[in-house]
Amino acid sequence: MKPVLWGILLLLPVAAQVRIAEHGVERISVEIDGRPFTDFFIGPETNKPYLHPLRSVSGKVVTRGYPMENIAGETHDHPHHRGLWFAHGDVNGYDFWGNEGRGGKFGRIVLAKVNGVSSGKDSGTIDASFLWQDPAGKPLLGEARRMTFYAGKDVRTIDFDITLSAREKVIFGDTKEGVFAIRLASALEEPRPDAPTQPERTGKMVDSEGRHGEKEIWGKRADWADFAGIVDGEALGIAIFDHPSNPRHPTWWHARSYGLFAANIFGLHDFEHDNSKNGSLTLAPGETLRFRYRVVIHSGDPRSANIAQLYSVYSLR
Repeated sequence: MKPVLWGILLLLPVAAQVRIAEHGVERISVEIDGRPFTDFFIGPETNKPYLHPLRSVSGKVVTRGYPMENIAGETHDHPHHRGLWFAHGDVNGYDFWGNEGRGGKFGRIVLAKVNGVSSGKDSGTIDASFLWQDPAGKPLLGEARRMTFYAGKDVRTIDFDITLSAREKVIFGDTKEGVFAIRLASALEEPRPDAPTQPERTGKMVDSEGRHGEKEIWGKRADWADFAGIVDGEALGIAIFDHPSNPRHPTWWHARSYGLFAANIFGLHDFEHDNSKNGSLTLAPGETLRFRYRVVIHSGDPRSANIAQLYSVYSLR
């Protein structure tokens, strides 16, 4: 090879395995190994930021399409369940969770700034700031969010580092409607007699304590939980890890057979079936609350994917 040509090749950028790209003010895309992985929707018409869809290594979609897409056989309940999101149903009395509407009791989580995005061989990041605004547009909370996307041979992994900062006295009310959540694809729902027959529901829920199914897991505390099943002919699963540094760890799980998969530390009176319990939490102006989670999209089931071991490693980070 001629020396000049070799020199030019050395100057060319190496193709990143994780590529993050901004697309105007509406969304940020994430590609891994040259294939779409997810999009982060943050546009001015978005009531709360969300990732949609989430894909496995093979490209299978593990999140529900509705309300962003109409897919045959999917249920159309809970239109506020959008991909993967972080919100809460009672912040100073305003609903940032079920906030498809505006005004009245509905708050909005709006983009303040994309602080930066970076691509890389093994990982890429999105660093952004948001404001949790009441219906009049007054900020109650600031949110700093950093998401790190990893290129793995057998798994897709996302780390979330979220810090909420109170702009005034803020009360997170006791409600099951929160907080860190995913709405799963129909195939990963647990079988239900009231669900449409297509696509087939094959999901099986398990947690770190060895419990199975909604009846055993909903409202219980655990380090991690996992839904696994058959998606388009492939055995796949998705796990959420609750970091040991999180407030009130281990979290309670608001995990439903119909595909809602959420970690929530605030809903004690619902989860414990005890109206004397109060899961509310108050921040004084300037105080902060930090949450860290990991999402792992894997092949096989939790045992074959070594989810317990992966959590053990994550817990030391």
